[in-house]
Amino acid sequence: MNDATLNLAADYPLLNVFWTTMWIFLWVLWLMLLFRVIGDIFRDDAMSGWVKCGWTVFVVLLPFLGVFVYLIARGRAMGERERKHAQRSEQEFQSYIREAAGPAGHAEELSRLAELKNHGDITAAEYEQAKAKVLAA
Repeated sequence: MNDATLNLAADYPLLNVFWTTMWIFLWVLWLMLLFRVIGDIFRDDAMSGWVKCGWTVFVVLLPFLGVFVYLIARGRAMGERERKHAQRSEQEFQSYIREAAGPAGHAEELSRLAELKNHGDITAAEYEQAKAKVLAA
């Protein structure tokens, strides 16, 4: 074997490992910022299609300058737009849950019917008939 292949790790000093790690971290951070800005461009409903196109071209062709100019010009409202988007998603989710669960009165009515059946106030056939009426409503 050749000695150069055995001492490969020793040829890369600890400080170089630190610098390499730092550059990889900064590169990942930059990509996250770039995608956050591009996502904000497309999420903003107040901008027209032409403005979105212009910002996207600016950010893609001159990424560093484009991202920094976007953050200076429109960065203050990025958090507000993100918050509105999250609230809108939460409202849509809550309305879906309400729609899927059905009216709140159904659960109360079914529990009352089950209690009546368990106490012997109504028969099983009457319970099934009343349950079908409640679920059909």
